[in-house]
Amino acid sequence: MRPRRKDSLTGKLLSAAVHSVERRLFSDHFNISNQTPYRTIHRDGIMSVRHYQALAVDEIQVGNEPMSVSAHRYRVPVLLVPPLAATSMIFDLLPQRSLVRYLLARGFDVYLVDWGEVTADHSDLSLETYVLEWMPAAVDAVRRESGQADVSILAYCMGGLLSLMYAAASGDRHIRNMVTVASPVDMHQMGVAGGFLSAVYRPAQIVSGVLNVSLLDLPAGYFHVPGWMSALAFKLTNPVGSLVSSLELAVNLWDRDYVKVHSTMQTWFNDMVDYPGETIKGMVVHMALNNRMARGSIKLGGEKATFDRIDCALLAFAGETDRLVKIPAAHKVMDIVASKDREFCVVPGGHAGVFAGAGAPGNTWRISADWLSARSD
Repeated sequence: MRPRRKDSLTGKLLSAAVHSVERRLFSDHFNISNQTPYRTIHRDGIMSVRHYQALAVDEIQVGNEPMSVSAHRYRVPVLLVPPLAATSMIFDLLPQRSLVRYLLARGFDVYLVDWGEVTADHSDLSLETYVLEWMPAAVDAVRRESGQADVSILAYCMGGLLSLMYAAASGDRHIRNMVTVASPVDMHQMGVAGGFLSAVYRPAQIVSGVLNVSLLDLPAGYFHVPGWMSALAFKLTNPVGSLVSSLELAVNLWDRDYVKVHSTMQTWFNDMVDYPGETIKGMVVHMALNNRMARGSIKLGGEKATFDRIDCALLAFAGETDRLVKIPAAHKVMDIVASKDREFCVVPGGHAGVFAGAGAPGNTWRISADWLSARSD
């Protein structure tokens, strides 16, 4: 009797059954994110800062293409800043699609701030915690470890807003460069949601004034947003894509490599982090309803952070088909900073794809690395 070939229909069905059971019992077997070695150089509660080790190889794989590792090392280190809902895995998502590995291969000294796993016990974490405490601590840790005063920041979505607020509040003159990707500075231009916020802005102000009540006065626990709610909201922006993804998995469940990539991507989309209630209050009042960033200043910890204090070199991206952060919402950063060296790019991709999709290495990553390389020696 001839042995069944692995690529025969029977072999594929058997492999699919094994993978299906294994995914349910040992899902971590299929998660191939966070593979790049690093050392934790700072920790404060759930927040930590990583320093990634230089690559010990001459070549890496980026998508389906080989990429040589540069022998050149840029002087200015790069700090990666993730959003709050998504975990830091998005920067080191897959071995062949890792922004961390890409930047290391291009010759950069790479660091990352990890906001940690937020739970209901962390509802008191506020915008001030992230902007006035943890961002300065992360930047200081990078400076101590690298021995360099100048630092570049590369941030995605809400991470870009936190970075801009930090720069505006601190007046840090040694932020050499900043790159923001799909960061909605003008929340009143975020499509349908932005139109709603713009419409209710004045009525909300009137009601708040008449009743002498503000969302900021309510208990933070009322506003805590579980990670599953953020994941659901994200999926609802592209329900057809979610369905197609599930069907593609069913067809390719026999292919272990495919299942690893798919499962890792799904972990990113499914295992989102809770939003602390106190942070949500600040975001809703200051950033969403009052649209303070687009107006040029925001109140943090009793201080007014003004964005025209920012004069570092700035590169901002928007996704061509981003349903969450429309192009005008991301472009607004060009109007509020004082940077003479500033550039705005629209690149292919939706909200996830613009940063970590298959086309990101050839677009967002390459443009960012080229731009930083000219400003980092």
